[in-house]
Amino acid sequence: MTENKTVLLGMSGGTDSSVAALLLQDAGYEVTGVTFRFYEKDGDTEYLDDARDLCNRLGIRHLVHDVREVFAERIISYFVREYMAGHTPVPCTLCNNYLKWPLLSQIADREGIARFATGHYVRRRLIDGYWHITAGADPDKDQSFFLWGLPQSILSRMLLPMGELTKTRVRELAAERGFLKAARKRDSLGVCFCPMDYRTFLRARVPASEIIPGSFYDEQGNYLGKHEGYPFYTIGQRRGLGIYLNKALFVKEILPQENKVIVSDRLQSLEKTEMYLTDWNIVNPAALLGCDDVIVKIRYRKQANRCTVTQTNDGRLHVLLHEPLASIASGQAAAFYRNDVVLGGGIIV
Repeated sequence: MTENKTVLLGMSGGTDSSVAALLLQDAGYEVTGVTFRFYEKDGDTEYLDDARDLCNRLGIRHLVHDVREVFAERIISYFVREYMAGHTPVPCTLCNNYLKWPLLSQIADREGIARFATGHYVRRRLIDGYWHITAGADPDKDQSFFLWGLPQSILSRMLLPMGELTKTRVRELAAERGFLKAARKRDSLGVCFCPMDYRTFLRARVPASEIIPGSFYDEQGNYLGKHEGYPFYTIGQRRGLGIYLNKALFVKEILPQENKVIVSDRLQSLEKTEMYLTDWNIVNPAALLGCDDVIVKIRYRKQANRCTVTQTNDGRLHVLLHEPLASIASGQAAAFYRNDVVLGGGIIV
């Protein structure tokens, strides 16, 4: 049988998905583009026009899928809820694992399309019968940290045309093919619906009576000054506290019920040697549980610690860190790796 070379491509109208469309066509795929309407700041729909224009130039079908209501319920509401609980949310992780990629799968099935793709800078590899996400070739753009929750039903059908490329090369390809607007587009930064200061975003969505000034205390319970409201602080935060004691201070604990923020002048006091995860996904349990060569990351960049992972009787994952790790916050994501291979992940409690 010949392969069904049809693919559904998530198209944001940006540089990466534009070049992904070109590469998939070059590889002989019949491409259908789909643009998700997740969130539109101030009603800006230029991205829709850009995606539509690109599809017209390439001669490919373009679909638009409006999921603004679902996105608001499942991602934006979660984002606000987590900060109001004193946690550190991970909206991009939840969106990718539980909304964007599942939607691509559903629409591909509905349209009779064999595969689906995005412009993510990641690769995939078949190891011991299991498909795994692996890091992209460009270390500065690698997005594997966000995709630990995808099931085999999605991993087995995905195409990742950007995985072997650097962002510099992607811009060059767009320019070489005459797509100058795409080549020059700025990279999106931060959370799509809240790219800058999340505090302003929270203020606009939470009643003023729920975010009120509170107090900073040190570890011994001594009052240090006023803060603007506990949701505006995260574990490990150092800058923007508004306390001036001629020494660095770090947020150690957030107490929502008391509107208190506990700070410490010792980063070591924020270190932990274990953590627990819920809402976890493991690609191949035999390759992760009980192994002593696993790396855990709780940040997108510049952090990696060796650990041993086991499952608890109540269904959580216990992560024993081989070296202490500071600034572990409830709500953060943790992703497990062996070398460049994503083994799974979960949400820190």
